[in-house]
Amino acid sequence: MKEVVTGNHVVSHAARVGRAQVVSAYPITPQTQVVEKISEFVADGVMDAKFIKVESEHSAMVACIGASAAGVRAFTATSAQGLALMHEVLHWAANARLPVVLANINRAMGPPWTIWTDQIDSLSQRDTGWIQFYAESNQDIFDSILIAFKVAEQVDLPAMVVLEAFFLSHTAEPVDFPDQEDIDRFLPPRPARNTVDPENPAAFGGLTGPDHYYELKYMEHNAMLEAKETIAAATQEYGDMTGRYYKMADPYRCDDAETVLVVSGGVASTAKDAVDEAREAGWKLGSLKIWAFRPFPREEVRALLLGRKRVVVVDRNISFGQEGIFCSELKASLYSQPEAPPVLGFIAGLGGRDIKGRDLLAMAKAGEDPDCPEFNWYGVKP
Repeated sequence: MKEVVTGNHVVSHAARVGRAQVVSAYPITPQTQVVEKISEFVADGVMDAKFIKVESEHSAMVACIGASAAGVRAFTATSAQGLALMHEVLHWAANARLPVVLANINRAMGPPWTIWTDQIDSLSQRDTGWIQFYAESNQDIFDSILIAFKVAEQVDLPAMVVLEAFFLSHTAEPVDFPDQEDIDRFLPPRPARNTVDPENPAAFGGLTGPDHYYELKYMEHNAMLEAKETIAAATQEYGDMTGRYYKMADPYRCDDAETVLVVSGGVASTAKDAVDEAREAGWKLGSLKIWAFRPFPREEVRALLLGRKRVVVVDRNISFGQEGIFCSELKASLYSQPEAPPVLGFIAGLGGRDIKGRDLLAMAKAGEDPDCPEFNWYGVKP
């Protein structure tokens, strides 16, 4: 079935057909429509779930942690300051190995107060131990949430699906919804392990000394690395079901590209149009979409980018005092590798400023200048 749906309501439908059993959330613009629609589904009986109303995003994540510890499929959604308020318990969910799934609608952090988009809110949670996917389109949102549930529950780590405020959240696009029977085969009931059970009491999250804490972090890191193979298997199965195959690092017209634009999120669609325009003019330009940010697709990035003349990374985010976050991750992946190309970083689109195709072409062209600085701000007004 195909419907024209806004990105926010796509999130709601994905939680419904993914059979989330507990949803706890607090409304925050531009996420509010997500949880409003889920509450309607639950109230109308079309979604068999418990909807828990809470007084803050911190409490919403705590409720999801409790539900997940009890063995059920838990889901929530938030944005910006709401995600920041969750920060403490994001660590708890990951360190306790609980496969909560969260949809974060990217919104720039205040002050000054804003409701428009950039990626700093979700990327600030990079080191909390959550798997992260960045959606390009409304179809990406739907598919990524189902894949996120599958992967999270197999490796026992929480997962975050990220979409841009307004460019996706409030924009209506055609979305293909698979049959519920197919979804249920792809995403069967959660294989819960080590859950809270009154009949078999055990301690969880207690005090741990140096003799054991270190090994727990080692195991958590290895689970994140294991997620790469799990993602590959899940996306293959999902693609066989729907015809839509996802890659952690997804190239577009890169076979003979001399310059590769690296992007994430909705800008990836714009980049494809820009590449097509460049190709018509005889310019060997390609693009690479980073869909999975954690675990970072190091091996895939190396296979796709080594030997290129240059790589231009467009970041809708910044690590203040350093550079764009995707750019830093890319450099770390390519460092010390033979045939590593120069990597030029551009900051663009913070606070929801539009990134048009001509902007991407201008950044790519600037990156081809031998005198181009390693780090650049694009389009700053005088």
